[in-house]
Amino acid sequence: MKFLKTDISNPVEFISCGHFISSVPWTHSKRSIDSYEVLIGVHKTLYITQNEVEYELQPGQVLLLQPGLIHYGHKPCEEGVSFYWFHFIPSAQAEWLDEQEMARVWQVLNEPDADRKCKDIYLPLMCTPLAVERINILFQQLQHVVHSNYYSLQSAHYLTTSLLIELTEQTITDVYRSSQQNKGDRNIAEIIEWVRIHAAQDISAADVARRFNYNRDYLSRFFKKKTGYNLQEYIHLLKIAKAKDILSRSSASVKLVSATVGIEDEKYFMRLFKKYVQMTPTDYRKAYYKIHLNNH
Repeated sequence: MKFLKTDISNPVEFISCGHFISSVPWTHSKRSIDSYEVLIGVHKTLYITQNEVEYELQPGQVLLLQPGLIHYGHKPCEEGVSFYWFHFIPSAQAEWLDEQEMARVWQVLNEPDADRKCKDIYLPLMCTPLAVERINILFQQLQHVVHSNYYSLQSAHYLTTSLLIELTEQTITDVYRSSQQNKGDRNIAEIIEWVRIHAAQDISAADVARRFNYNRDYLSRFFKKKTGYNLQEYIHLLKIAKAKDILSRSSASVKLVSATVGIEDEKYFMRLFKKYVQMTPTDYRKAYYKIHLNNH
C-alpha cells in the first residue's frame, strides 16, 4: 500500500466534484487526468484499473486516482452503480510513502506528547474508512458550497482540505489502533465493527451484550473505558451519522429515514436527532440541498 503525503499549510486547490449515478450498465472510459481524483463508493461496485492494477470499489471504500496515470473500467458496472468524486491539486510538492515509512509517521503522530501541529495529510491509495459517514457528510457540504455560487472558491479549497484531513485522521487512527491492540482491544474492535454493520437495525446495548456473551453492565463499563462512549450512546451516534448521510443526499421522508436507521418511532428519532445535532432533521436537510449529478 502507498500513501500520498503533501503539506497543507495552504489549502489544496479544489477543481470539481459531483455524484455519479448510472441508469444503465456502464464502463468507465479510458483516460488520464492532470489532477488527483478521490472516488467514494456509494452503491454497487465500480470496476476500475489504474496503472494496470485492477480495483473493485465497494460502497464505503475510497480510491485515489493519480495524475498522469491511465485509468479505465476493466469490466462493465451494474446499472445503478454510483459514487462521489472530486478533483484537487496539492498546494505543495507531493510524495509517496510506503508502509514502513508510514508506520514511522503513525508512531510519531500517536505519541502521548504529540503537539497536534502536523501540517501534512497522508492519503492511502485505497481504504475502507471506519466512519465513512463523516466523509460523506463533508462531501455533501463541499457540493452544497460549490453549487451555491459563493463569491469565493476559497470555501471549496478549505472544505476539500478538511475532507482530506478527515480521511487522514481515520487512516492513522485505524492502522495505529490495529497495530497496538491487545486481546481486550481486539474484542472491542470486533464489537465496534459488528455494531457499525448492524447500526441500521433495531439493536440495543443488551443485544450487543448477548451477541458477544457479556454481562450488559460490564460491557457498557468496559466499552466506555476503551472508547469514551456509553455503548447505547455509541449506537445512537452511529444511527444519527447514518441518518445525516441519508438526509444530505436524498429526499426520503423523515419517517422513512427513521425506519432506515432502525428507529420505528419517528418522534423518538426526531428527539435523538435534535439532541445530538442541535437541529431538526428537516433543518439539517435544508443546509445540504444543492448537489451536482452526472451519469456519463
